[in-house]
Amino acid sequence: MKTRDKILLTSLDLFNERGERNTTTNHIAAHLGISPGNLYYHFRNKSDIIYEIFQEYEKLVDYYLEIPQDRPLGLDDMMFYLESVFDGLWSYRFLHRDLEFLLGNDARLREDYRQFTGRCLASIKQIFSGLTDGGLFEAQADELKDAMSLNVWLVITNWMAFLKTAHAGDSTDSITKDQLKQGIFQVLTLEMPYLRDAYREEVMSIRERYRPELIGTGDEDSVLSGFSRMR
Repeated sequence: MKTRDKILLTSLDLFNERGERNTTTNHIAAHLGISPGNLYYHFRNKSDIIYEIFQEYEKLVDYYLEIPQDRPLGLDDMMFYLESVFDGLWSYRFLHRDLEFLLGNDARLREDYRQFTGRCLASIKQIFSGLTDGGLFEAQADELKDAMSLNVWLVITNWMAFLKTAHAGDSTDSITKDQLKQGIFQVLTLEMPYLRDAYREEVMSIRERYRPELIGTGDEDSVLSGFSRMR
């Protein structure tokens, strides 16, 4: 593996584990066993490393959200999209854990993320249309599909922030992949009112696999649990 690729992979691991703000280029170089000068030969600074990692994340999500043109979409497709997007979110979790800070410190990243958001919203709307054509959802006006696409995007991109605040006082690395993927429960909850009756029971059963647990106290009668039980 080339040194440049090793720097990107190691940086991603350290950013995810320790947080971007707690990881310096010296930490990255030391972890790789190379000199800081060798690292700077490939990247001018940490912002350039973060920017390139984000570009890889963009490509991954764009790939996950590709939509087949030769057939309508079904329930398996819907779950593939959700599982894949949340898997990608976990693999690049530092981006959404510190998104506001990162965007505020790099104009390139801020502009790319704006365009990335636009593409994702368009893809989510197309997925809703494909699932409607496949008989999973009732037909909806474009305006409602736009609103639903935005709501789904907000849940996906803000679920990490919710977990981070719900874990106040704990270290951010205490958040697990299973907890992150409980955001799928919330997305399916948003979509429940638009499901055709033939799919409602099956989706409700799938949804139960991702039901969020109360974070922190173990009290199952919490506001969070009560809210999540909405049908």
